[in-house]
Amino acid sequence: MVKEYKMSQARKDELEAELLYSKTTRADEIAELIKEARGFGDLSENSEYDEAKNEQGKLYSRIAELEEILLHAVVVDEAEDLSKVSIGSRVTVVRLGDEAVMTYNIVGSQEANVMEKKISEDSPFGKALMGAKEGDTVTVEAPRGSIRYRVEKIER
Repeated sequence: MVKEYKMSQARKDELEAELLYSKTTRADEIAELIKEARGFGDLSENSEYDEAKNEQGKLYSRIAELEEILLHAVVVDEAEDLSKVSIGSRVTVVRLGDEAVMTYNIVGSQEANVMEKKISEDSPFGKALMGAKEGDTVTVEAPRGSIRYRVEKIER
């Protein structure tokens, strides 16, 4: 089974731009570093050469990763059903028990970033929220037990 990478069109565009930059500008920069480092003499004791080759390896790895993601990218239609939580939704929830109010953006796995309150639809929390409507109560299974939330508001 092939993994699909769900994402917004904006995220796909970002990844395509990164891939283009990596294959052109960045690859040329690293090739130049390797060329310079070769000029420093004996390659067996040349730390600049080793570092440049390591950078090249990291770049090729990232290029392969980007190509794989883009090959299996699925751009989600963010205008499907605005009354339900889906990728692209901005969801305000209330944690039942302590009544803490939190707002999150539901995104594809490639866009997730907890520090920016971007929650993946593949995460336990994201899975619990997907398809919920305003007023619904969802339960998230966490290591310390079940946590219940009420969906207060869904925005785009």
